[in-house]
Amino acid sequence: MTASINPLISEQLDALLHGETNLVANMANASALLKQTIEDINWAGFYLYQPATDDLILGPFQGNVACMHIENNRGVCGTALATQQVQRVADVHQFAGHIACDSASNAEIVIPLTTQQGKLGVLDIDSPSTNRFSAEDQAVLEEFARVFVAHVDKA
Repeated sequence: MTASINPLISEQLDALLHGETNLVANMANASALLKQTIEDINWAGFYLYQPATDDLILGPFQGNVACMHIENNRGVCGTALATQQVQRVADVHQFAGHIACDSASNAEIVIPLTTQQGKLGVLDIDSPSTNRFSAEDQAVLEEFARVFVAHVDKA
């Protein structure tokens, strides 16, 4: 079984983003931190909400090439955006409407990101292993997202 995600990752992120206000730079380093420190994942990154088209566009990430646009309420990311609820999927092949950007991905967790100004997008993490993300991992990643959004709101 894969080890849980270290809860100190949020403190690492807070220190990493200290004093930086550039959204792209912060997303790039946040995704790199996730990819470097979490075992058994093959993709970590962001999709940004586009209000004009009510969809998501690819942001900074670590991993294989990815889908560029994701419609609101489509796939795991679009569902997280539409519902504003974390989507923790043990087996993406069982998720109705799953978008297979990388055929090596089998489990996924997507956390919606909302700032004081409204929807920012989603944080998306994929694993080649089914059932990769536990409830404890979800709690750690929700805190990670909260820390990230706190830095965005300071900008």
